[in-house]
Amino acid sequence: MKMKKMAGFAAAAMMCSAFMAGCTAKSAASKGNQAGDTIKIGVNMELSGAAAGYGQQEKNGIELAVQEINAKGGVNVNGKKKKIKAIYRDNKSSTSTSASVAAQLTSQDKAVALIGPATTNAGTATIPTANKASVPFLSASATAPDFTLDKKGKVQPYVFRACFKDDYQGITAAKFAYDTLKAKKVAILADNSSDYGTGITKAFKKVFKGQVVATQYFQAGDKDFNSILTSIKSKKFDALYIPAYYTECGTIIKQAREAGIKQPILGADGMSDDKMIKIAGNANSSDIYYTTPFTALSAATNPLVSKFNKAYKAKFGEDAPTFAALAYDSVYMVKKAVETEKSADSVKIQAGLAKLKNFKGVTGNTTMDAKHNPQKSITIVKLENGKSVKGYVVK
Repeated sequence: MKMKKMAGFAAAAMMCSAFMAGCTAKSAASKGNQAGDTIKIGVNMELSGAAAGYGQQEKNGIELAVQEINAKGGVNVNGKKKKIKAIYRDNKSSTSTSASVAAQLTSQDKAVALIGPATTNAGTATIPTANKASVPFLSASATAPDFTLDKKGKVQPYVFRACFKDDYQGITAAKFAYDTLKAKKVAILADNSSDYGTGITKAFKKVFKGQVVATQYFQAGDKDFNSILTSIKSKKFDALYIPAYYTECGTIIKQAREAGIKQPILGADGMSDDKMIKIAGNANSSDIYYTTPFTALSAATNPLVSKFNKAYKAKFGEDAPTFAALAYDSVYMVKKAVETEKSADSVKIQAGLAKLKNFKGVTGNTTMDAKHNPQKSITIVKLENGKSVKGYVVK
């Protein structure tokens, strides 16, 4: 009788153990969001507010990529084609709204990947949600050097980006100013209200071989730069560097040219918006240079860019801008991650993005490094009379 009881207890224990193992396996498998009949990509984007110019570009690029992929039957998920469903939500260029939108897209909409926000500050606000939900977050254009890292310098597991870092832009601009423009003395007018402006300025000053004769700062939203420009004009300089977003850049360029500052003006990818030229005016937008991951000018020599630009122009009536190209590539990067891992579940997509190597996109060939930053080339575009006339590719 005692032996039977012990045998019964052992059997019960084994059944319980098996049940618990099954529960554990199920729990591990259910981490993150699982794809259903469609692959849901949540788009957390600045569609209104101060950065809406970037957000609308990125939305256009995402729409075109999704349209192309779905027209060909969708994404190959381990032998089965699934179409992409993009879910667009406006974060209103607000950090607090960006955080709530990320939560909505991951918990309510069950997105398996997130694209956007476009800006660094708004993107940073969504990182805790992405990590907690185990849903990869890919920013097309957040450029702060430590964007993908936590405060201790450890990689944020679910955070990636499709663009190069701010310090790369600053370093490239500094070398270009000195070596190509032959500028030995430079004045800097930077936005100190964001990591974007201050980070690029720091990188520029660190490597510039010449002399920085003046460094002035302003706040995002400022509209009158005449007194600062008067002060800068009194200095002897060969070029003016403005690491800032398009709204302030356009106003500064207009006021600088009207004040008689004729020297070349350099900037970063924040200038990559036609609204800047509209603000500055075509007549003032000459001898302007800015760093960017993309220019439609390369369509003349790059078949992939040519095809993309033709499709973009047919859909939206204009040449493809930089941020649209970055967002377009972002969708295809998610597609590549799904196909690499043969799964559209969020945890697997994260693994696929981390393994991305030699991805051929319209913004160049991309390999994701250990810190989730893309290794890719950079281009410097020259504007004359408000038109892009030349692109310098720097590798």
